[in-house]
Amino acid sequence: MPSRPPVSPALAPFVRTVGYFEFDLAHRRERVLPTGSAQLLLNLADDRLTSEAAGTAHRTAGAALSGVWSSHAEIDPAQQRSIVCVGFVPGGAYPFFSAPAAATAGSLVDLGDLWGRDGAVLRERLLEAPTVEARLRIVEEALLARAVRPLRIDPAVRHAVSSLHRGDRVGDVVERLGTTPKRFIRTFADQVGVTPKRFARIRRFQRVLQAVPHDRPVDWAALAASSGYADQAHLVHEFRTFAGVSPTGYRARSAAERNHVVLPD
Repeated sequence: MPSRPPVSPALAPFVRTVGYFEFDLAHRRERVLPTGSAQLLLNLADDRLTSEAAGTAHRTAGAALSGVWSSHAEIDPAQQRSIVCVGFVPGGAYPFFSAPAAATAGSLVDLGDLWGRDGAVLRERLLEAPTVEARLRIVEEALLARAVRPLRIDPAVRHAVSSLHRGDRVGDVVERLGTTPKRFIRTFADQVGVTPKRFARIRRFQRVLQAVPHDRPVDWAALAASSGYADQAHLVHEFRTFAGVSPTGYRARSAAERNHVVLPD
């Protein structure tokens, strides 16, 4: 089934989607691109999750928090044969885990390390659930039960996320908030997982991905200009940073899955 918004109104400000996916993929290597958001992953086909980024391998049991990645990571597509995924909004995972978002960024963190036995039990409960919808409701209930902070997003962080998503300059956001750059960076990184500048770069890159047509040639110079890059060379540099390939080498798994890139075996 496709993902859906959370049923619980209490989760709506923090969770963008809750979904269950079954993919039978022939390829054996896949690159996942950064979005600026964390995910809760529960692999029901196998009690393991793995990823590799910047030469570091991450391995956990089948339930894990995927922190905010600052660049691309490689995964085993077999992990998507049967998987429940919670997609948080930027900063949305913060109330549900005691560790600050900056501490889990760029890694897979075993849910047992974050939630104790409840983390392992959650996967077992999902395996026993009779329907897909029952699984999704169990995940929502678990999040609400495990909230360790008030269910709110700092208004300053919420404003910053919205502003940076639109393409506003970090300095302008700091000035509007009436805070100091150092304090703003620390608060933002603790709750979102990356610095405001890195987040702004990731979101600009994501705007480019969403604008790339899949049925005709791309005018990369025009796309660079319309997306706020200094020139095409700037876009190429950022594309290599976040996708690991040049713009012309980018091939999404599908038009609907622009953050998944198939790699040669």
